[in-house]
Amino acid sequence: MKTSMTNEEFYAGLLDLPKPKYPFPDTIHPDFQQLRKKYYNWIDTEYIIHSKQAREKHKAHNLCDIAARGCPFLRSIDELLPLANYTANGAMMDDYFDRCSRNEMYEITNRINELLTGSDPNEPAENGIFHLYWMLRQDALTCNFPEHLYKRFVKSIYRVFQGYAEEKTYYNLNTVPPLPVYLIIREDTSGVQPYCDYVAMQKDYRQIPDEIFDHPHIKRIQTLCSLLIGIHNDIISLPKELHREGDTMNIVKVLQQEYKITIQEAYFKSLELHDNYLNEFLVLQNHLPPFDKWQNMIFEYIQDLGIMISGIYVWHIDTIRYQNGNYVEGEYTNGN
Repeated sequence: MKTSMTNEEFYAGLLDLPKPKYPFPDTIHPDFQQLRKKYYNWIDTEYIIHSKQAREKHKAHNLCDIAARGCPFLRSIDELLPLANYTANGAMMDDYFDRCSRNEMYEITNRINELLTGSDPNEPAENGIFHLYWMLRQDALTCNFPEHLYKRFVKSIYRVFQGYAEEKTYYNLNTVPPLPVYLIIREDTSGVQPYCDYVAMQKDYRQIPDEIFDHPHIKRIQTLCSLLIGIHNDIISLPKELHREGDTMNIVKVLQQEYKITIQEAYFKSLELHDNYLNEFLVLQNHLPPFDKWQNMIFEYIQDLGIMISGIYVWHIDTIRYQNGNYVEGEYTNGN
């Protein structure tokens, strides 16, 4: 049924609308407070490109908690560091380069990939974004990250930043993408595929053969993780993105344009899409193909993907990152 509610009226009542719900438990790594101290140090020593105001806001966001909630069963803080680095550095980098061009983002992405793969093994001379990614590789080597899992992790990170580059076209033109384009880009920019790879660092999952992780059934479950978290992030960040020009990669805005409906109808349609993906996740979890001796371990791995989803959602609803006055505006000014 059509409604005459204006965008401002919708915005005023947004907090009272239904939100995503998950049937998975959430928990947090016991070393999360220690991890925060390292995160604050990264900001103070590496993020000098950001203004002091931006750095203080980032500290309050506690972006490292996403890693601690997404992979709470890692055996030590050393195993958490590469994931926390990717998470925090990726988010702060995305904030800083918010309005850079597509080509500039690809240049940044390719430079990061050189450092993460080790094709350029040299330590960057200056502290900053690139130095942090060089540190990520050093921390990965120190914690004995299995080579095959690290390669997956790095490849997935490249896809995330490729998504960051592709969305610049829509951001810079203040244009909402069609739904099929949104789904392709958002699967990457949700930043979740590296998490799906990193969940395999927990418990005994690193023993699982690559061909099982490459199975279409498992790949689809991982895609659903990316879309679920991408959509719930869009829903949580909607209050911010309704009032900022260029924030067009949001499922509510996309569905409003796609179906020529009101913002309120688009919000509920976004929840419906999210819940359809959640139902698909649960069906696939309960109807696994035969994986022989790996069957029980794969089922538990997927259970921990659910814990990852739930944990990241708890961070999203607890953080002040998306509240008015608390988000960080892009400070990069040399873009086109």
